[in-house]
Amino acid sequence: MSPRSKREYVEAVFLRYKKASRREKTKILDEFCATSGYHRKHAIRLLRRFKRFTKPKQKRKGRPPVYDADVLTVPLRRIWLASNLPCSKRLKVILPLWLPGYVEHFGLLPLEVIKALRKISASTIDRLLEPVRISYKKHGMSTTKPGTLLRKHIPILTNQWNESRPGFLEADTVAHCGQSMAGTFTLTIDLVDIATGWTEQRAIWGKGEAGVLEQIKDVEEFLPFALLGFDCDNGSEFLNHHLLRHFTDRKNPVAFTRSRAYHKDDNAHIEQKNWTHVRQWLGYERLDNMDVVPLLNELYRTEWRLFHNFFCPSVKLISKERRGSKTIKRHDSPKTPYQRIMESPHVDASVKKKLSVQLEGLNPFALRKGMEAKLKKISQICYKYSH
Repeated sequence: MSPRSKREYVEAVFLRYKKASRREKTKILDEFCATSGYHRKHAIRLLRRFKRFTKPKQKRKGRPPVYDADVLTVPLRRIWLASNLPCSKRLKVILPLWLPGYVEHFGLLPLEVIKALRKISASTIDRLLEPVRISYKKHGMSTTKPGTLLRKHIPILTNQWNESRPGFLEADTVAHCGQSMAGTFTLTIDLVDIATGWTEQRAIWGKGEAGVLEQIKDVEEFLPFALLGFDCDNGSEFLNHHLLRHFTDRKNPVAFTRSRAYHKDDNAHIEQKNWTHVRQWLGYERLDNMDVVPLLNELYRTEWRLFHNFFCPSVKLISKERRGSKTIKRHDSPKTPYQRIMESPHVDASVKKKLSVQLEGLNPFALRKGMEAKLKKISQICYKYSH
């Protein structure tokens, strides 16, 4: 007998059992146990507790949706893709920064949508973007060759994350060598300010000392604060007399330090930017055409630095605590390098005013469009050269 048949049978017997006398109930129980195969005590409990007209339990309804997913997904997806696929917590901070540019680039949005995008939570962003999330997993090669000549002259520094004043930079090179380190190819010098997260990139042809020095001088002219410290790895492109003289033979010498050999965690800030600000955009392709270098530098000096420093927030590590086998890390709220400079008491008011005026004339979508056009031109030149 199926469960459904048993329930129908219990319902039919229940009415007779309820109205029957004590002697009749005994006969009904005998018949019920023989037909259904139930134990007598279980049959008694079943017939006593049976409720004929109970309604089935309804599933608990959750809160009604606050946001119209179909309306929100389009602008949310466009901003997420244009800002290079940030996490939901960073995207929540990006939305109010990018909305004016979105309206200018794509047209007006309903007022309800704008209000919803301004107050949407990170978890809701995750739910709405779940169908379109894409992951990229690639692994590159290390091209750092140790420079032993000046190791004794340049001190080691391992506590760079304690700096809170703008002007202390970490530096590294990113090699665009493809799958082979043979020959000469383009490299990107990547620099990040530890206090504010302000980044600058410059392209060089090979690891020549003169080329590295020239681009670092150029970076100093673009920084919105004075250079106070320079920390790098043990690569020969940095540990040389040209750079040492440049930082030490001046009226206000720059603290020139290096990390420990084979300890990438000493330069954790710049290692992270190597991925987010260079690899995610240029990938691991080989750029072995010298004509690419001036094009890359033109891109780095214009749209690239404006896009990342004014419109791409990041978080900073506040504290790190070891509890048994776990490490508990606490981060601050995501902020752009521009916002951190505006909050810094060490930056002059005139510089802050100049940056604010510059921000008013920028549109992140226009910057992104310009970046993509120049990257496409660079890619075409490399393709023609390799074929």
